[in-house]
Amino acid sequence: MSATTTAVLSKVRRMIPPMLETFHKGQLGRVAVIGGSQDYTGAPYFSAMASARLGCDLSHVICTPAAAAVVKTYSPNLMVHPLMRQGPSDAAESGAAQESSASPDKIAAPIIDMLARLHVLVIGPGLGRDPLMQDTVERVIRAAKDKKIPMVLDADALQLVQKDANLIKGYTEAVLTPNVVEFDRLWKAVGVESSESESETHRVEALSNALGGVTIIQKGKQDHISNGKVTLTVDLEGGRKRSGGQGDTLTGSVATFLAWRRAYVDKLWDDPETPRLGQEEMVGLAAFGGSAITRECSRIAFLKRGRSLQASDLTDEIHNAFIGLFGEVDENDSTSKL
Repeated sequence: MSATTTAVLSKVRRMIPPMLETFHKGQLGRVAVIGGSQDYTGAPYFSAMASARLGCDLSHVICTPAAAAVVKTYSPNLMVHPLMRQGPSDAAESGAAQESSASPDKIAAPIIDMLARLHVLVIGPGLGRDPLMQDTVERVIRAAKDKKIPMVLDADALQLVQKDANLIKGYTEAVLTPNVVEFDRLWKAVGVESSESESETHRVEALSNALGGVTIIQKGKQDHISNGKVTLTVDLEGGRKRSGGQGDTLTGSVATFLAWRRAYVDKLWDDPETPRLGQEEMVGLAAFGGSAITRECSRIAFLKRGRSLQASDLTDEIHNAFIGLFGEVDENDSTSKL
């Protein structure tokens, strides 16, 4: 671990709530994953479980009825809400043809009503490209922006940004997590000018600036994180197996750190260090923390599973990764690897 990474993780650790007896349910994170359709049920589960395993109090999945029936069988620990709807062609196959006739505004309404009870949204895992699903999510994003709710956008939610960058442009509470292909698509859609010689860090900075300062995690051999002003590089070693679903661990982990950011800002516990961390700085730190946890999960799981590694193996290693990076975070125990 480089000295720079150690220093950044020390800041991230300050955002992590100690386990105090004075806390009550919900204070340390209420996260909802919006995604999950007839064909994609694993992605929202992995994201929501990563959030829960890392330490958020309440983890929700908002998906279609067909996906909800499946996701509920994966874990009783998640709260699953069958509020999303797919278009007529897909709905007919899932037995929900009549329900799909509702407008995006009507479908989005009960989801928007839930926002007051949530700290962070993850949008995209298992969402798919169904027009009705995409239109519904667009309305939820606009409502979440009005309420200043942080959100993590991944996978097919990035399609919305490609179509209309103004949807999240300038919204500094948003974190985008594109892979290499998705990054290039966003780059072209926004129309950023660059030369072939530009480094990866310059590219992620340029894209962030073009999007008005949203935080971007450019996933790759190293993860580069930038809001256009400050750029961080996560150089921790990960596993060598690139199975599907590992990015969902990232989105859920980042969401939990963002939820802890709110608890820190609300001063639910004392931070003896001064000055206190700034709200804008903590978005990047949350992204860094989520990336570090995901890479450490992947490294540990790969040591155990090798080429047979699957996304579920990362879920199983989240607590071990947390302890390895941050140690115990408790009012009576200051031990840490850092």
